[in-house]
Amino acid sequence: MSGLLINKISILNYKNILDKTFNFDNKINCFVGNNGVGKTNILDSIYHLAIGKSSFSISNENNINHESEFMLLDGLFSINNKKENITCSLKRNETKVLKRNEKIYKKLSDHFGLIPVVLISPYDTNLIIEGSSERRKFMDSIISTYDKNYLQNIITHGKLIKQRNKILKYFNKSAKIDMDSILVYNDQIVKLSKPIHECRKNFVSEFVPLVIDKYNNISGKNEKVTLQYKSDLNENEIGDLLEKSFQKDMILQFTSCGIHKDDLIFKIDNNSIKRFGSQGQQKSFLISLRFAEFEFLKNSNDLAPILLMDDIFDKLDIHRVKNIVDLVNSSEFGQLFVSDTDKPRIEKVIRSLKNSSEIFEI
Repeated sequence: MSGLLINKISILNYKNILDKTFNFDNKINCFVGNNGVGKTNILDSIYHLAIGKSSFSISNENNINHESEFMLLDGLFSINNKKENITCSLKRNETKVLKRNEKIYKKLSDHFGLIPVVLISPYDTNLIIEGSSERRKFMDSIISTYDKNYLQNIITHGKLIKQRNKILKYFNKSAKIDMDSILVYNDQIVKLSKPIHECRKNFVSEFVPLVIDKYNNISGKNEKVTLQYKSDLNENEIGDLLEKSFQKDMILQFTSCGIHKDDLIFKIDNNSIKRFGSQGQQKSFLISLRFAEFEFLKNSNDLAPILLMDDIFDKLDIHRVKNIVDLVNSSEFGQLFVSDTDKPRIEKVIRSLKNSSEIFEI
């Protein structure tokens, strides 16, 4: 079967999962059980193998079961009929090892983009309630999946900003200013900022219509949502900004302007969705973002991503649940993984999807 599949996964000492092996259905796989039994961690183990890291911003060692000395994830994938074996292992106080077909990756970033995956989770609320860095990470993760140059530019740019900030701190404390060293970093930041800004601008222009379309399908066009790209570079040249802000930056001891301050502004009926969106509206918007991500990646890679849906039906009315199911049914999705605490609800959802399926009671 062409496309992208994970056929089997073995999980050893990963968070609260000590030893589990799952053979998956090619279409729909559901994990049902009470809160705290490990449903989310199973989805995260799939995400971990696809992306090379956990979906949670935690240290690697926190992924090891607290009573164990190591963890191991072993997944058998199929990408357009080609078998791929991805393993991820970690021992305490050692470096994580990620392998593709027994060959160790020198850099984890080399794995990024091989296995497109989209995770919809309750933690997506961070995209609304947290600071701009969460929304930049959201943008960067999607663009980096299909653009390796962008990923490298982001990594290098981040290092340059850190180094420039160190110099600013030194200038502030020593009262000695060496403008030549600052100008060297400014020049490199200028060279990287323009292509990063251009990529983000192009991405958002293509992405916004997808988000609006998905939200309209889920909400029944009851509200109007928008997404805007906010950047210092929308109206200014980065070189001029760095030059003008130098004195301010030295006092603050960090670089106060540039693409590392970019943001996405989410609105509903022209108001901040964070302040004025109801719980159901916010959740619908976040699911729309992820479905738009799914379609965007599918179009970019000509490969339907693996779709992971963690407890997404909670706090949604019956109409929005039905609209989400209809959307999944019509989107030519590939392999789908769903977790839920409500077995009758998930069985009803599966019946409506009319595809082969497997339910795992955890």
